[in-house]
Amino acid sequence: MRLLLLSGLGPEHFNSNALDGTLLEGTMSGGQPRAEVSAAYARMAGRPVDLRALRFGGDNGYPVLRASRGKAPHLPTATLRSILDQAGVDYEWFDTENVWRGEGEPAGDFDVVAISTTFIWDVKTLARIVRWAKDRYPASTLVLGGQYSNLKYADILSTHADVDFVIRGDAEEALPAFLRAVAGHAEWDDVPNLTWRAPNGEIKAPPLAYIDIERHASPSFRGTHAVVPYESMRGCPFTCKFCAYPAASPKWRYKSAEKIVSDWGGYAEQNGAKTIKSMDSVFTIPPVRLRRLLDVLPSLGVAWEGYSRANVLESRDVVQRLEAAHCRFLFIGFEAMNDAALRNMSKKVNVAQNLRAVQALRGTTIDVRGSFLVGYPGETPQDYEQTHRFIVDEFRGRFNVNFFIFMDEVMPVWQDAPIYELEVMNPTTWTHCGMDSATASRLRERTLHETRWQNDHAVHELWQLWHVRPLVPDLDLQANYRVEKLIERLAYLRKDHGEDSRSAERCRTMLDELEALGIR
Repeated sequence: MRLLLLSGLGPEHFNSNALDGTLLEGTMSGGQPRAEVSAAYARMAGRPVDLRALRFGGDNGYPVLRASRGKAPHLPTATLRSILDQAGVDYEWFDTENVWRGEGEPAGDFDVVAISTTFIWDVKTLARIVRWAKDRYPASTLVLGGQYSNLKYADILSTHADVDFVIRGDAEEALPAFLRAVAGHAEWDDVPNLTWRAPNGEIKAPPLAYIDIERHASPSFRGTHAVVPYESMRGCPFTCKFCAYPAASPKWRYKSAEKIVSDWGGYAEQNGAKTIKSMDSVFTIPPVRLRRLLDVLPSLGVAWEGYSRANVLESRDVVQRLEAAHCRFLFIGFEAMNDAALRNMSKKVNVAQNLRAVQALRGTTIDVRGSFLVGYPGETPQDYEQTHRFIVDEFRGRFNVNFFIFMDEVMPVWQDAPIYELEVMNPTTWTHCGMDSATASRLRERTLHETRWQNDHAVHELWQLWHVRPLVPDLDLQANYRVEKLIERLAYLRKDHGEDSRSAERCRTMLDELEALGIR
C-alpha cells in the first residue's frame, strides 16, 4: 500500500490584499509592487526605492527582508510524517503550497490520499484540494484529518461524495489503524476516531478517543533546523466565545515540564535547534508547570516563544523569570480594552490585567505581539474607542487588530445570537446590536492608520510574517522595532498620504534614518 500525504499551509492570508498599492505589494506571493507605485517613490526620493533591496552593512552585508519560507518545519506535517515513519508506511509527502501554486506533481500512483486540513479554513479551499486529489487519483481512498475537518466532518461527509473518511482528533493510533483497515487487516469499527458515511447515508461518528501525550513520543524532525515548532498540549481549558479551537479537541491535556525539557534538549542536540516555537493555544499554563519550567529552563539554554494570557504576567518578577528562562517572544490575545467586551467574550481577563501585563513587559528583551478584536457581538463603536485609544496612545511592540469573522458554526458566540440580534450573511458580512461589519472594518482601518503615523512604538505585524526575524540580528529589539516601523511607513506613505512635496520630504527622511541605522 502506498499513501500520498498532502499537508502544509493554506493558499492565502486573510489580509492578503492589505498591502495592495504599497511598496510591499506582492510580498506574500513573492511578487513586486506595480510599476506606477515604484515610479511614484522614485520621484519622491529622487532615486529608485525597492524595499526588497535593503541591506544591512553595505554591499558585503545581508538583505534585511529575507524570506522565511522553509526556515522552520511545519508542525502538523512533521507530526504526521513521524506517525507514518514509525508505522513503516510507504508514503510520499507533497506540500500543499505546491497545490495552490500549481507546481509539480507527486510521483507514481497511490492507494490512499490523506489530506491535512489544519490550515484550511473555508469551503472553497477544501473543495479545491479535494478536487485536485480526485482528478489525479480517482480510485484512491480519500481521508481527511486536522482542525477544519475535526469541526466540519458532518458537513464534509454530507456534501463531498469524494471524501471517504475523516479521522477526528488524535491521529497517532488512529491513522495506522485506519491504514490496516484499508489493507483488509482490521475492521472499520476498530479504528479509533474514524468517521465515515454508512451505506444508508448515516454519518458514523463514534466518541473521540484520546492518546496520552505524555507517554507518546513527540514528533521528530529531519535535518538541521534553527527553529523547531512544538506542541506541549492539546485542547484548551478556556472557553472564549470567539474561538472554536476547544471544540476540535475537547479534552485538555498537557505534557509535563520534565518531558518538555527532555524534548527541547533532544531537538537542540539532534537538529541543532536554537529556538523552540510553541504552537499551543496558551503555553504559560497551568501555573504549577510554568513555575517548574521557570526553574529548569534557564540551565537548558534554548530560546523559546509562545502564546500567553495577560493575567499570567502579573508582575515584573514573572517577566524577569521568563527572560532568564530564555523566553524571546510572547503572543498575547488582549482582544479588547473594555471590560464589558471582555466579559461578553468570556475572556476571563480584565482591562486592569491587560494593562499590568503591558507595563510588566515594557522595556524588556521579550518581543511582544498583541492581538485585538473589533466587532465582537455587542461591542459598540464607543466601546471599541477604548481599545483604539490604547493602541494608538500606549501600546508598545507588534500588534494586529482582527476584524471579527463568523467562520465556524461551533463558535460558542452563536449561542448568544438572540441576545445580540446577530444576523450573519456570510463570515465577513454581518450585523448585531452594537455595529455592522462595514463599521467594524472602518474602525479597524482607522486604528491601523492612526497607529502607523502617531505611535512610534507600535508596529502593525503583517508583512513581517513572511520574513526572517529579527530583520537585523546585529541590532537590538528596540532598534528592530524601529526598522520595521520605518519600512511600514515607507510602504504605506503614498497610499496613506498621496504624492506631494511633504510626502517626498518624509520619504527622504525615512530613508536617511534607515541609512543611519546601517541599512541602505
